[in-house]
Amino acid sequence: MEIHPVTITQQPLLKDYYNQKQQIMNKFSYDPYRKETMKKRLSDIEKQTYDRNQLADVLFDLNRRWNANEMTFQHIEALRNPSSVAVIGGQQAGLLSGPLYTIHKIVSIIVFAKQQQQLLNVPVIPVFWIAGEDHDFDEIDHIMVPNNKKMKKHRIEQRILGKQPISELELDHEKVLFWLDTLFEQMEETLHSRALFDLLVKQLNQSNTYVDFFAQLIHELFAHEGLVLIDSGDDQVRKMESGCFAQLINHQPNISKQVYQQLQSVKQEGYSVSIDVDENDAHLFYHVNGERVLLIKDTEGRWVGKNGECRLTTNELLQIAEKSPERLSNNVVTRPVIQEWLFPTLAFMAGPGELGYWSVLKPAFQALGLNMPPVYPRLSLTIINRKNENFSKQFDMPIDEVINKGVQLKKMNWLAMQQHPPLNALVDQLSISVDQMHQPLRKIASSYGPDLEDLANKNLAYIQDHIQFLQKAIDKEITKKNQHVIDKFDNMEVMLHPENGLQERCWNIIYFINQYGFDWLKNLTDYPYSFLENHYVVKI
Repeated sequence: MEIHPVTITQQPLLKDYYNQKQQIMNKFSYDPYRKETMKKRLSDIEKQTYDRNQLADVLFDLNRRWNANEMTFQHIEALRNPSSVAVIGGQQAGLLSGPLYTIHKIVSIIVFAKQQQQLLNVPVIPVFWIAGEDHDFDEIDHIMVPNNKKMKKHRIEQRILGKQPISELELDHEKVLFWLDTLFEQMEETLHSRALFDLLVKQLNQSNTYVDFFAQLIHELFAHEGLVLIDSGDDQVRKMESGCFAQLINHQPNISKQVYQQLQSVKQEGYSVSIDVDENDAHLFYHVNGERVLLIKDTEGRWVGKNGECRLTTNELLQIAEKSPERLSNNVVTRPVIQEWLFPTLAFMAGPGELGYWSVLKPAFQALGLNMPPVYPRLSLTIINRKNENFSKQFDMPIDEVINKGVQLKKMNWLAMQQHPPLNALVDQLSISVDQMHQPLRKIASSYGPDLEDLANKNLAYIQDHIQFLQKAIDKEITKKNQHVIDKFDNMEVMLHPENGLQERCWNIIYFINQYGFDWLKNLTDYPYSFLENHYVVKI
């Protein structure tokens, strides 16, 4: 396997962050690309207090439930050490791990943790935060599969009523098994297919929820790395968050106002951020009648459901935070603060969208006396097989160009070159000649009145239509003759530039494991990536 960096087109905020432009860097507590940043961060962590023992106890329980390996438990035990720190990133519990960017984020966490442990000489623990409190099942109930030169959703037919957190959402084992069967019927059968299918069925049978199913697969994929998983939707975790919930409630006016102002500042700098906040947002969810209700602060100082589902005083909400914290959960603004409250976070690995909304969160951390951890853009990868690599060389298509722009223009230009003589030019010239030769006839017809003039114009259009008809027939025959090459172009497009975007947003890791097994994943986490590079190509 070969891995090497390439440059891809980026959104402005991410591009400016890599380039360390002050107008975006000053929205964060640290510049992650300065040499002294990690040592400064270690010093700042030493000033904070964490309930390491309770955290380790809960992590032991969760990861034991998910059949974690021994190295994971060694890492959890290391968190009790006051000098230990964590590298964290997170995502939803997608089916079969979800889109490839989830895998890229995990690789980023593991690699950066290993790099920093060598540099800092302290235990650095890789932690993946499963956003189990999220309730949008539509976002995780499918994976994308190739179909007729496009990607389509392969969706589980389990109907969900209400807004139940994914952590509490029980699997319909029969429907998931049918979904798996159908998926493997669509994939090419390889030497790895049977064992992979049996493994997934075994993990399915050992899972009660979608979070369980996700976590067991992640532990299997990265068994050699000792990755520590946490489910933010678990009741044990939210009990640990009780004190932070209380702080968030007490500081809500300051947090909401300043985060809103920070968002306006970021927008004024010309950046687009996918977060919507208001000055009266509570940035907390209240769980009532089996659903998550987003709270806002009304003009009377009450905490109310956005659609009137509940109405609480501050004292009542503080009582809930103390005695029933499992009835509260955080949103995109408060989740990073909760994360910092629980973990001695050396660094956070962010996707492009996350980097955007973290740019407005500095005031939320400051309101609770915390520093936002250094934020690193996660690694971005494109996996390419040897067939596509050889085809790209044969047709002089640089891989970075394919990733950025796709191959459709190249395909059309190549097809045009298969025409001898060039058909488009020939048809254009013929159309001009026909028009010129037909002109005297139209002139004579027009001298006999408008009806005959109209007939002459229709006659010309009829002749031109037949020329176009013949051109299409020739085009079709040329395409048929070169279909094997066209298929290779289309295969490269759907693999490297699916849906006009990055591979990581559409493809799932299962397709690559089905082709190549598990062993190559170890090479993926052993490579010495630089977090200054914005994209890597993985040749497998």
